[in-house]
Amino acid sequence: MTKRSAIKRQVREGVLDSREFTQDAKVRRLPNHAGWSPYPSNDDREQGYLKTLKPKSDGQAELMTAVDHANLVLALGPAGTGKTYLAVAKAVEALEAGKVGRIVLSRPAVEAGESIGFLPGDMEDKLAPYLRPLYDALSDRLSMKRVKALMAEGLIEIAPIGYMRGRTLNNAFIVVDEAQNCTYVQLKMLLTRLGWHSTMVVTGDPHQSDLLPGVSGLSDIAERLEAVPDIAVVRLAERDIVRHPLVASMIGVL
Repeated sequence: MTKRSAIKRQVREGVLDSREFTQDAKVRRLPNHAGWSPYPSNDDREQGYLKTLKPKSDGQAELMTAVDHANLVLALGPAGTGKTYLAVAKAVEALEAGKVGRIVLSRPAVEAGESIGFLPGDMEDKLAPYLRPLYDALSDRLSMKRVKALMAEGLIEIAPIGYMRGRTLNNAFIVVDEAQNCTYVQLKMLLTRLGWHSTMVVTGDPHQSDLLPGVSGLSDIAERLEAVPDIAVVRLAERDIVRHPLVASMIGVL
């Protein structure tokens, strides 16, 4: 097929404009009406790559609003309600926006009824199995490479509960996960670490404690702090579970 016949066919099909192919034309305009255009007026594509954080239930919406407006939030609820994920996502959001200077993650090193003995490595290596849910949420909001880089820079800190005594956490977003495995004294110590320009989110399920009965202090702490102004206590329910529908059914009968 010759060049002239190809141009005629493209003009007939409405792909090209014959005026662009005159003898004196030195610059030919690319056709942009049939495909993608680099101009800002083309808003057909989604340009963002970060997942948009949206609540999937009324309880999650209440939790997100509480984190935005309160510096201390206690999120209590059954498994699968998104407590940990929302807390970590809000922490990443605050760090990316420059509202805080670092993220501090803490979790009690308590096994779920099965002891695996001593673990090798430094402090981060020993706590890694216990902090796996927090790492999963972090890697979902950030790439794992970025998470490791932020940890190397000290912008994401792993803080064991046993080493929190005497610290003041300023300009930080603190996430305390699985707080039902903390005693009353431990939670009191953790809550009083809150410093200036900081936000702390404590998550846990009082009905899934791995401690002996009556040892967990999360329920008692939450009841006492509900009467304190500027402290938000969000109680999630079975209707807020966003895992498999069977999880909500099992929670109701177990």
